[in-house]
Amino acid sequence: MKSLSAVVLPLRIVLVVLFAGTLVGQFLSVPGTLAHLADRNPGLGAVPGILFAAAIVVLLVVQLVIVCIWRLLGLVHDDRIFTPGALRWVDVMVWALVIGWAAFAAASAVVVGVIFFTPELRDPGMPMLLFGVVCVGAAVVLTVVVMRALLAQATALDTELKAVI
Repeated sequence: MKSLSAVVLPLRIVLVVLFAGTLVGQFLSVPGTLAHLADRNPGLGAVPGILFAAAIVVLLVVQLVIVCIWRLLGLVHDDRIFTPGALRWVDVMVWALVIGWAAFAAASAVVVGVIFFTPELRDPGMPMLLFGVVCVGAAVVLTVVVMRALLAQATALDTELKAVI
């Protein structure tokens, strides 16, 4: 895995920037935006609160996935990626992504419901966009599950090869 060592540092820099961005969103952008939405639209009821909860869950999931990727990069750098420890980090990522996807899908359903039941908001654009993002999220989760299966298979083959040698 020495050929990947040139990629590890730049990827870690990107991960630090992304993590910092999620912290800004979590503590500044999301609360302020949703408070402003609630103030301007008192008829929305609990919708801003639901959106706030979903946004925080999604941001926490992104942070957890960043931590998992960081740990996996350490395993790649140390040439220990084909170990059961790597599979545990990928398992954490899979479950985090499932939780984040479910939170986003639920919040999207609430937004689509508000749009559908509010005559002046009826526009198919936002529901279609949200549906597309939910589908992309499902594709990401399923892709990570497939990648986990490939890692498990490669780990088994690596273990078998080491036993033969």
